[in-house]
Amino acid sequence: MNETKSYICDAPKRLDIFLASKIDQSRSQIAQLIKKKFVYVDEKLISRAGVRLKINQNVRVEFPQADPQPALDIDFDVEILYEDDYVLVINKPSGITVHPAPSVKEATLVDWLKHKNIRLSTISGEERHGIVHRLDKGTSGTMIIAKNNESHEFLSTQLQDRSMGRYYLAVINPPIKDDITTIDKHIDRNPKNRLKMACINNKGKNAKTMFKSLALSSDENTQFIACKLFTGRTHQIRVHLETINRHIIGDHIYALSPKQEKSERILLHAYMIYFIHPVSKEKLSFTAPFDVYMSKYIDKKFNLEKINEVMDTDNIISSFVTDS
Repeated sequence: MNETKSYICDAPKRLDIFLASKIDQSRSQIAQLIKKKFVYVDEKLISRAGVRLKINQNVRVEFPQADPQPALDIDFDVEILYEDDYVLVINKPSGITVHPAPSVKEATLVDWLKHKNIRLSTISGEERHGIVHRLDKGTSGTMIIAKNNESHEFLSTQLQDRSMGRYYLAVINPPIKDDITTIDKHIDRNPKNRLKMACINNKGKNAKTMFKSLALSSDENTQFIACKLFTGRTHQIRVHLETINRHIIGDHIYALSPKQEKSERILLHAYMIYFIHPVSKEKLSFTAPFDVYMSKYIDKKFNLEKINEVMDTDNIISSFVTDS
């Protein structure tokens, strides 16, 4: 049985615009919901996204059930850090795309979730069941999956009001000179390269990242850093580093030069996440260990005793001014 949600229109506006303000979906995803006959206005089935709503009209959405069958063969597994009836916290492997897209031919994280018959929210659209926030394909680490729409809405609100915190670890080149560096610049699609994002004269969406120097490599050519996200824009950490002529080892899209040090994967890891549980309202925090490749790289380049010291979660949190 499909899950149903109803919303009362508070001002005259287009149906797709109104729903975009109420649920965590893009207008194109909402258009698909309407096209596939999941949306009603005053109990009348609607087929056009551009229908003009009147004040106090009731909009009912029947969110389709997640398909339990995977679209493709699953040849990977995912470490589960925490699970209950409402949320799932995982350690996403590097090299796995989060959700299906026309350009994605291999199995995705969503395919894996369906393959495991994990109950998922449907509020983010058919291709993004359960996905509250995403990580780039090459990025590993902590992710939260919502198991129902109420949990999804609660967690999405925390993303917006910043009560959910995310800390990343990365290896960059060249080192940042300052102990703490804050970059607060808007991010938009790069007009010269559609694969990239860029900071262009305050166009696009506001974005803020803080970077903390943790350790220099033995040869002092690379640096182990922590990153605190205050917003969640596409490629945010990578784009903001590019504005100060730094890049993450293994990042072939934003790399400074093809002569830079090579890596089998981008050395960017979503190390820690904290959030308020949607039902118990308890504050939960989880960290994700590195994969074998990233562990070996860091062990080879850095003093392991120093790395273990600076990776202490209390040390990382206290390094950032999180209320600014």
